[in-house]
Amino acid sequence: MGPVRLTKRLEFSASHRYHNPAWSDERNRTVFGRCNNLHGHGHNYLLEVTIEGAVDDDTGMVINLYDVKQVLQPVIEEFDHKDLHLDTPVFRSRIPTTENLSVVLWDRIAEKADGFQLSRIRLFEEEDLYVDYEGRQRGDAPEVTLPRRYQFSAAHRLHSPVLSEEENRKVFGKCNNPNGHGHNYTVEVTIRGLVNPETGMVTGLDHLDRVVDERVIQRFDHQHLNYDKAFAETVTTGENLVLLLWALLEKAVPEGTLDRIGLVETRDNYFEYRGEKAGSLR
Repeated sequence: MGPVRLTKRLEFSASHRYHNPAWSDERNRTVFGRCNNLHGHGHNYLLEVTIEGAVDDDTGMVINLYDVKQVLQPVIEEFDHKDLHLDTPVFRSRIPTTENLSVVLWDRIAEKADGFQLSRIRLFEEEDLYVDYEGRQRGDAPEVTLPRRYQFSAAHRLHSPVLSEEENRKVFGKCNNPNGHGHNYTVEVTIRGLVNPETGMVTGLDHLDRVVDERVIQRFDHQHLNYDKAFAETVTTGENLVLLLWALLEKAVPEGTLDRIGLVETRDNYFEYRGEKAGSLR
């Protein structure tokens, strides 16, 4: 029988400031933007710790969650209600980004772990931004994934020009309504890469936000997808839309860093694409 994964969630509050003392004030402001504010800013962090292992025949558990909490609580207390930049020694030599904080939490927990195997750390800085770390490194640099979520509202009609009216109604049902219908779409853009030791980040969020806004939000928000040129001969399904989003963003972010695109159409419908042949849509 293979391993089972379980996840424990904890919350803590902290403030931080992004600042590289080797840089000029101007460069710090350019790279870090508002995150370089002299007095810092703060978050309610949500930490998810995922553990994997075999189920014990006697207890029916991988590990007792009480024992996990006893390990995690002292780690959290080191950072809870602290200014990460000023109060925690570990961040006197590195920038307290969410990427770096994830790595530090992994190292702290792995060091104290007794009888369980860490599988993943997921750290939410806010609801639409988090970092996943699984302990992977290339050389001295940790490799993380950073998913960032965006929203837009749009209408569409599922209708194929190669099908008859009757066939379209049969295949697409209510989604073939002639006047269309709409969704509040959520796009999850996931970047994978090494944490840059100078910035503590895997990518510049200001740049990513600007790219997504210019190429996705401004194009599709409060629009009807069927009237977009990319869908002139293509059905506006979630599958085709997620392919299009990949094609629009792949070349606009640092080469090789786009890991996947996720698309939430409704609470019940989620689509995901990880690359390869999305380039036919533009």
